[in-house]
This record gives sequence, C-alpha cells and structure tokens, in this order.
Amino acid sequence: MEPGTGRDAQRRRTRRAILDAAARLLAEGASPSVGEIADAAEVSRRTVYLHFPTLDQLVLDAVVGTLSTSVDEALAAAPDDDVHARLAALVDGVTATMGSSLALGRRLIALTVAETGREEGAPRRGHRRVAWIESALEPVRDRLGREAFADLVSALAVVVGWEAFIVLTDVRGLGPDEAGAVSRRAAHRLFDAALADAAGGV
Repeated sequence: MEPGTGRDAQRRRTRRAILDAAARLLAEGASPSVGEIADAAEVSRRTVYLHFPTLDQLVLDAVVGTLSTSVDEALAAAPDDDVHARLAALVDGVTATMGSSLALGRRLIALTVAETGREEGAPRRGHRRVAWIESALEPVRDRLGREAFADLVSALAVVVGWEAFIVLTDVRGLGPDEAGAVSRRAAHRLFDAALADAAGGV
C-alpha cells in the first residue's frame, strides 16, 4: 500500500458518513446543527469542520450528493440513442425523491439564493444539472448545432430541477407524481420543438 493511501480512504469514509448523516436528518425535515450531524455520524464536531468549513456547505453537498447518485444511475441505464428515453430518465432521476424531501429542497434553494458569490475557479451553481442535461441530449448535439443545443440546454434547465418542482407543488398545487409528469412532458416538448426548428432551418 502506498503511503497515505489508508489515511485517504479513511478520510473518504468519514466524509461519506458525515454527508449521509446530514442527508438523513435533512430528509426528515430537520434543520440540523453541526453538533447534531456529528452525533448522527458518530464523529466529533472538529472532524465535521475538518471536512466542511461551514454548515451551509455541508448541507449543499449532502443534498447534491444524494441527487447525483439517483440521476447518474438513471442516465447510465437509459438507451444511448433515444433522447426521449434519456430525458425521461433524467427527469425521473431528478424528481424521484423530491416529493419526500421537499423540506430539503427548500433548504437548498434558500442556500443557493443567498449565496453571495463564487471563488475564482469554483464551479457555477447548478453545473451538475447542466452536465446531466447535456449528457441526455448528447446523441443530437451535432444534429442541432452549437447554438440550438445550448439554447435547448438552457430551456431544459428551467423545467428540470428543484425550482420547477417547488413551483408545480406549491404554486400549482400538484402532487409529486403529477409534478414529475409535467416536467417530463415539458422536457419532451422543448426537445421536439428544437428538433422541428433544426429540421426547418429556423
């Protein structure tokens, strides 16, 4: 074993335990403190702060990490050449746990809206969502062309994600399944419109 390999693996396991503990507490509707997360992960507060400099960063990473696993698995299982199926997998992966974790989603939105800025070189907020959408659309990237592809990614970012889900449940009063279905139909219609525009030379 190379020097440091064992310590690195232990750090990864500890970080994962902290994130899992935070995600569990948030999914229950709690607004946990660092101490409560440390207790749930069976580590010290100092250990939590060694991995996450702020509580907000820990919460954000816990939310995004939980969602990332669901979406990555959904896209990996989707057909490589069927964009409708890939978009359905994306929307279903994104919305799969939203109905049971609305409190967590609202917490995420509150934190990201309150974010005052990014350090130079830090990823843009929502970069994972953009990457997922681009992955779902990859089979038609060349067919659409650079500008139309970018426009479609931007349009889909509006209808896929926590913001859209909360609007559909809170403003429209839809249930979680209905909200997911509306997002799925909207994504398909945006895609079909982009294909029609490309075919017509618009």
